[in-house]
This record gives sequence, structure tokens and C-alpha cells, in this order.
Amino acid sequence: MSTASKVSERTGLAFGGGVVLGAAHIGVLKAMDETGFRADCVAGTSIGSFIAAMHAFGKSWREIEKVALELDWSDLSGLTLSGYGLLSIRKFGEIVRAQLGTRRIEDAPVPLAIVATDICTGLEVVLRKGDVATAVMASSSIPGIFKPVELGEMLLVDGVLVENVPVSPLKAMGASRIVCIDLFGRHSFRRPEHLPDLLLNAFYSAMRAISQIQIREADLVITPDLSRFSLVDMSAVPEILDIGYRESMPLLEAWRDEHP
Repeated sequence: MSTASKVSERTGLAFGGGVVLGAAHIGVLKAMDETGFRADCVAGTSIGSFIAAMHAFGKSWREIEKVALELDWSDLSGLTLSGYGLLSIRKFGEIVRAQLGTRRIEDAPVPLAIVATDICTGLEVVLRKGDVATAVMASSSIPGIFKPVELGEMLLVDGVLVENVPVSPLKAMGASRIVCIDLFGRHSFRRPEHLPDLLLNAFYSAMRAISQIQIREADLVITPDLSRFSLVDMSAVPEILDIGYRESMPLLEAWRDEHP
């Protein structure tokens, strides 16, 4: 392969949604660090948007792990009087700003795309400009649980409704090779114990078949076995992270050998 061809190849990395299962993304970042894998652009949906933003702005897997281990469900939300949702996701935005400051998506050292859904139209919204914290809040606002994020005329909610594993934004950013992390590829849903569980099961079970079609264009799909974990049990974060690391390491080593 010529030098020109190598230069023109861009590798994109997609971080899918999955609430607490998103801790597996941090394990993948750890494996990336050890194998020397580098992404030329990144995209994220829901909790994947948080990981993608942190990575795009240069946070190491260790720094992201520290934040994840300190999080609690109550840290992500705050009560709000709204007809659109039970909770406000404002506190999650504050966590993002505490880590990154007031930053704009277009200023990320690694090109970044964040996926949300305009609940007024049902259309996908790919955010490539604007405040990072606002975009992450929008992408993570689960309908019925969190209040939507208003942006202009749009009411933005969780991107899971349109593209849970955001492959298409990477193609639009010029990626010729795509690696994605699908947290639900091997997940088993369980009987819901409360309203958030019920809503999460509904959203993610509905999108799984569509997601499998959307990720067919990826060159490598990482699907850690997270079948025994709840979507909201924060105590499982260390174990989920470790599974993400252990199961992605051989895949990334093989990728490195095939794409020197």
C-alpha cells in the first residue's frame, strides 16, 4: 500500500449507548491504550457520548474510570417540575463541565460527533458544533425519565431512538474504517423492577434489531458479554469495565496486526 493511501485512511470509533453498561467503554479504552490503537474521529450516543467526549478532549481511560467510579444515579439527575420528564439531567452536564470546562464540540482535538433525537420530528440530530456538555445531556436524556434539552426549535432526547451505535456519523466524517462498541449485542434483558427499568428495557429492546442492521457497515464490532448485568446497578461498574477490557484486547491486538 502506498504512503498516500495510508494517509487517506481514517479510522472512526463509535461508542454505543447502554446506561451503566457504558463502563465497558472504559475497558475498551484501556485496551486501546495498551495496543496502541488510535481513532481519527469518534462518535457517541447516550452514555457513549460522554465517553466519546472525554476521549476526544484527551482524557485518559484512568481519568474517565475515576469519574465513573465516583458516579451514582443521583449524580446524573435532579428533580424538576416538568411535564416532559421526571428528572432533570442538568447535573450530568455539570459533571461534564467539571471535567472538560466550557468546551465546544468543534474544538475537540479528535473530531467528535454526538447523536441525539429531535422528539418533535423523530429525526436524528448529529451534533458537530456547540457546547459539549449540552450535547452530552441531550444525547443522554431518556424520554419519560429526563427532561428534553431545548436547542433552538428542537427538543432533544436520547440518541438511542435513532442510532444507538453511531456508525453513520463516522462515515460522514470521512472514516474509511470503522470500529464500534455495541453494548447490547449479547445483552439479556430481565424483568423490570421499577419505572426506569421498564422504560430502559422498552427503548433498548426496540432498537436492538435496527442497531444490528446499522452496524453491518462497521469493520470491527466489539460486543462484550454483559448479559448478566443490570442497566442501572452502579456497583457493577468495576466488573463491567474489566469485561470490556478483557474481551476487547484480543480483538484490538488482531486489528493492530492487520492494520500496522
